[in-house]
Amino acid sequence: MALASKKRVLMTDSATLAVRRIFPTWSGFALFKGLRRTPARCLSLALQGGGAQGAFTWGVLDALLEDPSIAFDGLSGSGSGAMNAVVFADGWVKGGREGARQGLADFWAEIGKHTPSERSPFNLNALRDLLNRQIDFERVRRLSPFKLFVGTVQANTGKLRLFRETELSAQVVLASVCLPKIHLAVEIAGECYRAGSDLANPTVLPLLYDCDSQDVLLVLLSPLQPTTTPRTAQEVEARTMALAFGAHFLREMRMFAYAHAFADPTVLTGSRLDQRLQNMRFHMIDTGQQASVHFSDTTPLAPTPYLEQLRAQGREQAAHWLSAHVSGVGRESTVDIQKYFT
Repeated sequence: MALASKKRVLMTDSATLAVRRIFPTWSGFALFKGLRRTPARCLSLALQGGGAQGAFTWGVLDALLEDPSIAFDGLSGSGSGAMNAVVFADGWVKGGREGARQGLADFWAEIGKHTPSERSPFNLNALRDLLNRQIDFERVRRLSPFKLFVGTVQANTGKLRLFRETELSAQVVLASVCLPKIHLAVEIAGECYRAGSDLANPTVLPLLYDCDSQDVLLVLLSPLQPTTTPRTAQEVEARTMALAFGAHFLREMRMFAYAHAFADPTVLTGSRLDQRLQNMRFHMIDTGQQASVHFSDTTPLAPTPYLEQLRAQGREQAAHWLSAHVSGVGRESTVDIQKYFT
């Protein structure tokens, strides 16, 4: 069909004409069309990394996958958050929801077979072998139904580098878990990369700019409001590390909170960004005060019983959120970002 004919067909649609009066620019209309197709309960996920504590996120994802009313759009993560996101996408490509659940279970079962004493601080071969055995990266690059954002940092410049689903490889995932004090940087296409924990743990901005869903679920491993004060040297070191790894995420969320407060709420006069900020809805599942979930991004391996305990706690927290807040998805935020981030 000629371009002129296409335009005539489009402009004779009365519903389209009505929408065009509200969205006078084609970019605004395209955004509206994308949002209109988004399922009512569609989430983008921001998955915080935390070494073995990522098994808590496994439990959260497992519970979410059990609810057929929930759809997924984008997944952002670094470290174990990135591993969970990639395994999630690979499992879904292979077998839908149940495939994703099985993929996560298989992955963490393999992780649990290794003990911390077996890992070499300068050798990621065991994890590379596991990723290559389980993940069909070529298929994920072609067929991933989700937008993926794997956070890394360029080792020489300190710049954040987000790898997308079309760029995924075992090297990309390894770079995302490659802590500078423990592992050598991972080379990808001539550049060296390391974990993005201090700049993207997780990063939320791409879920605003590149995803259709207006609902973002934050899955956090480090409590935003700790109830205890660290007293021993080990506790102080752990808290300092947790604060350092979460600092960039907190700045991003503070920016969202302030921008949301000052965005123009009117559709006709507000910019596209104003409209997007006003319409964004945030939700959160965190560890609460679970005693066994101690944030440490430098302990990537743990025995199976501990991982299973974390998974159970993640499922418990997710079940509570689903019972209390899932009805808000598509309608309203269920976490007060002004309270937690300003």
